[in-house]
Amino acid sequence: MNEKIGAFLRKEARERFLRYVRIDTQSDPDSTMHPSSEGQWVLARLLREELLDLGLLDVELDANCYGYATLPASEGFVGPAITFCSHLDTSPAESGADVTPVVIENYDGRDIRLSGSGNQGLRPAESPELLQFMGETLIVSDGRTLLGADDKAGIAEIMAALSAFKAFPELPHPELRIVFTPDEEIGAGTDFIQMKRMGEFGYTMDGGMMGEIEQECFDAWELTLIFHGRNIHPGYAKNKMVNAAALAARFVSALPEWESPEHTENREGFYHLTQIKGDENSATLKLLLRDFERIKNQRRMDYLKQLARTFELRYAGLDINVKAKDQYNNMQEVLRRYPEVVEKARMAIKASGVAVRENPIRGGTDGARLCFMGLPTPNIFTGAMMIHSKTEWIPDVALEKGAEVIVRLCELWGKG
Repeated sequence: MNEKIGAFLRKEARERFLRYVRIDTQSDPDSTMHPSSEGQWVLARLLREELLDLGLLDVELDANCYGYATLPASEGFVGPAITFCSHLDTSPAESGADVTPVVIENYDGRDIRLSGSGNQGLRPAESPELLQFMGETLIVSDGRTLLGADDKAGIAEIMAALSAFKAFPELPHPELRIVFTPDEEIGAGTDFIQMKRMGEFGYTMDGGMMGEIEQECFDAWELTLIFHGRNIHPGYAKNKMVNAAALAARFVSALPEWESPEHTENREGFYHLTQIKGDENSATLKLLLRDFERIKNQRRMDYLKQLARTFELRYAGLDINVKAKDQYNNMQEVLRRYPEVVEKARMAIKASGVAVRENPIRGGTDGARLCFMGLPTPNIFTGAMMIHSKTEWIPDVALEKGAEVIVRLCELWGKG
């Protein structure tokens, strides 16, 4: 790929990214609407207009805030239709309102002070990957909010690649089916997706470190435990009160401490408490179970259910209701049957001059669910680092290379 196209991709991806992150699209897990936040509509409408301006066909923003578009195959191109997908929303973990992106030119390897956060900073000691980008341009937030690179970087890279296909018609590509999804961060990204709008194979642009390709993710469950107790005036409560909130807290303390996110890495699974609330009469726990093997998650569920029964026997009058929700499965179960989908991504990353990194995702993507809906969909890097935090950052070069990988992937799908 010549320097002119590379410079075009970097400029397009960067400008679009800086525009998109200023739109608050934080999803809301407590909402009963779909999408769960109005800001996702704002970004989706902007993208619809931009897709139309690029000349894509069948551009649609449907009633559930899914954005679709089709780019017909370049002249003479023979190959399957390919989907590229990114999500509109940002994590509920940190505010996405009034994001102020800060561009740091020629990064020198030192700690970065985030101007809007007092003493908070971005430090190589906590994010050692920073040192791999000395001399490069970095984009961070000002420390009051997350940056939103997860997944507006993916959106920007897809849009930059589409812009390149318009600006450089000599670039070959198959028919492309583009989809932008809402509420991925709260597990609802594919709930209302129109599979008829998808291609034969797909890629989510939703990964992390530059060079990553991911074909394996967590098997994921969400458990809700509701503790029903009995409140009595505390002055007369002996042998009568069943304090649901206190027993819920005691229940959490009985979970294996070393099977928690803060104590696990690589292929280790965990219990993750995401919510505890309540009072003497009723209390609720929400837990995520994560592992790469379903049987290990099943053991965790069995342990929780056994522990719940033990608590009911120990504390007379306590009732614990346990509800389990299957969120997504390990996409490797599907992708191992389609090795060419991953191999082409490897080839595209190498051809872009980037070292290939292959790691399992300690999380999930829309692609995990799409795999089990009939669309083999591995995950490709965006370059976003320290996601879901106020110290989120992305190197400018990763935006360019993410877009370049898309362009090179498109050419490879026409070579059989």
